[in-house]
Amino acid sequence: MKIAIVCYPTFGGSGVVATELGIALAARGHEVHFITYRQPVRLALLGSNIHFHEVHVPKYPLFHYQPYELALSSKLVDMVKLHGIELLHVHYAIPHAYAGYMAKQMLAEEGISIPMVTTLHGTDITLVGSHPFYRPAVTFSINKSDVVTSVSRSLKEDTLRLFDVKGDIHVVPNFIDVARCGKKFTDCRRSMMAGEDEKIITHISNFRKVKRIDDVIKVFYEVQKSVPSRLLMIGEGPEKEGAEALCETLGIPDKVLYLGNSNEIDRILCFSDLFLLPSETESFGLVALEAMAHGVPVISSNTGGIPEVNRHGVTGFLSDVGDVQDMAKNALKLLEDEAMLEQFKSGARTEAMKFDIAQIVPLYEEIYRKAFESR
Repeated sequence: MKIAIVCYPTFGGSGVVATELGIALAARGHEVHFITYRQPVRLALLGSNIHFHEVHVPKYPLFHYQPYELALSSKLVDMVKLHGIELLHVHYAIPHAYAGYMAKQMLAEEGISIPMVTTLHGTDITLVGSHPFYRPAVTFSINKSDVVTSVSRSLKEDTLRLFDVKGDIHVVPNFIDVARCGKKFTDCRRSMMAGEDEKIITHISNFRKVKRIDDVIKVFYEVQKSVPSRLLMIGEGPEKEGAEALCETLGIPDKVLYLGNSNEIDRILCFSDLFLLPSETESFGLVALEAMAHGVPVISSNTGGIPEVNRHGVTGFLSDVGDVQDMAKNALKLLEDEAMLEQFKSGARTEAMKFDIAQIVPLYEEIYRKAFESR
């Protein structure tokens, strides 16, 4: 099958999932075409089955904001005709499903019928999409998709609650390549990050307000009072400056390392003891799953799709959003008991196996078959 994947090419979860899915589909014999404004960060190699087509948005002084949707829909039309693409898989309702629908209509004028699968990832529904300015466009885009999927049951419920959806939404969870995560690094070099007697606690995100970055710092502050430890902060975003200021106020700047955006997530997680995810909401919590696949227990908020990934008392612990004290207490429960920590590390790895890429990619192939049937 010739499949076009439209996604954001950034470090965010949706882009990572879309890229890893495309790579896995190519490995299974499909021809995959990534169509976006920049080569996805996780797309290191191109090959006979993997192609990348850049969307150029011409600058024109009439436009205050450059019309990416127009450029994307036109590019989709051109690539479908040039490469004989048979199916569109767009990640994010807007602008991608919106642009995909316009491409479908333009192609239909030329007698070309092509199905479109839309995968909802979270903020396209709960944040951007639910805004009154965008709700009609999001509703339209969802209802005009041939098949719609969401990455968690929680997100499906949110979508049905917020929008007038006419058809079904299929839950296909995010995934992880467990085999890759099982790789042992001979140069793990934990000593570069912490002393022999220190535990390593990690947080990975885009440092937006919804991630509650201050709570990450506050939980760590409580933990380091009792257990010698270091906090690794991976990512970039608007809340980073405030987090650095809070570290100064609490007197712990020397115990917190900011590593920026990184393609070395596997290497970082290989020497992590605990992962913090106190988000306001998460549609799934892909970073939690990545941590678990590396045998890192997760201390998280009990919100959105996170409980579908992080099993309380098995892979980590769940707390109410904003309950810093409870999160710190749960973290210390693990860090102060080596036997319990090892038990939870094993539980995290075992649970992550349920989300292995080998289990999930066939579900998408079945979704594609449904899309062809629904045309």
